[in-house]
Amino acid sequence: MQTKTIISLRDITVSFDGEKVLDGLNLNISDGEFVTLLGPSGCGKTTTLRIIGGFVFPDSGNVFFDGKDMKDLPAHKRQVNTIFQRYALFPHLNVEDNVAFGMRVQRKSKEEIRETVDHMLKLVNLVGFNKRSIDTLSGGQQQRVAIARALANNPRVLLLDEPLAALDLKLRKDMQVELKNIQKSLGITFIYVTHDQEEALSMSDTVVVMDNGKIQQIGTPQDIYNEPENSFVADFIGESNILDGIMHEDYLVEFFGRKFRCLDAGFEKKEPVDVVIRPEDIDIVPADKGDLTGTVTAVTFKGVHFETIVDFKGFKWMIQTTDYYPVDSVIGIVLNPEDIHIMKKSEYSGEFGDYSSYSEEFDEMANPEIDLTEDAAEAEA
Repeated sequence: MQTKTIISLRDITVSFDGEKVLDGLNLNISDGEFVTLLGPSGCGKTTTLRIIGGFVFPDSGNVFFDGKDMKDLPAHKRQVNTIFQRYALFPHLNVEDNVAFGMRVQRKSKEEIRETVDHMLKLVNLVGFNKRSIDTLSGGQQQRVAIARALANNPRVLLLDEPLAALDLKLRKDMQVELKNIQKSLGITFIYVTHDQEEALSMSDTVVVMDNGKIQQIGTPQDIYNEPENSFVADFIGESNILDGIMHEDYLVEFFGRKFRCLDAGFEKKEPVDVVIRPEDIDIVPADKGDLTGTVTAVTFKGVHFETIVDFKGFKWMIQTTDYYPVDSVIGIVLNPEDIHIMKKSEYSGEFGDYSSYSEEFDEMANPEIDLTEDAAEAEA
């Protein structure tokens, strides 16, 4: 069944202080869909959300809602509500009055307000909290109030700008499940902004991966993870070993001087390509039985598996395995055709995929090269 497009962004361009933040962005969002805008800081995802909400107006391009251009329509006249990272609750009002605020502005009847408040608090698991003061609530409870308040006005679209960022890990995971359940039960469109890959993959119907003001890929969580379109997507969504390869013919690629069968086709003969191999897809075998042989250089225990860094001819791979191989062990690996994914060369080729400088700290940085340069300068100072 074909879904109806509720929001369409066409050729959107936005610049701040002469710097282009969005560059010819095109995006269609279906009615009732949970869409996540995912990318590093500064990629343009929050600006995209704010354009949909009416808080930012594009320099050029069009914003359509149900086929009608709303580019110049102010925020309060759009059928959308927004939940920000800071919940912006009214501290002088109790829970009930916070949830009812928008409906009272719209002059709805007392009976309708009371019924809606009760329904919304039940939806977010806050039954009985009506008279509680906002400052007595936990962060998770405050977030639920913000959700209830936003939904009470019956928006067609709910915009969520990193609403879980301030919560601790366990609560954040719990709220991911609750948000998805709320979205399913209401059937309205959720547009969610995050830089957290796991959050995007676990909650979304559609993930929109962004960088440098452009959309890099749109797809289901499974498509984004299993079939990344370029090195940026492959690296940003989970861990990836990304190698230089040559596509000899359909289903046959060469890297590290050896030819491997794969499942990809449609490339030119002898075309240079990027080869992606996920750490969890690599089978470790005795060195004399491997397709490739390498030396373990680092091991980190992650609870459910060991994150093992292995040097293959000067290029370091990450392998995730439940077996422990100590540093300096010589191991072999076997690669099956379904474990090898081929991508076209792109502007990101060569930037990712080698774990020679990998550490937990580096992995959390949005731009390791820049951050390391700044850290080094501070250290010298």
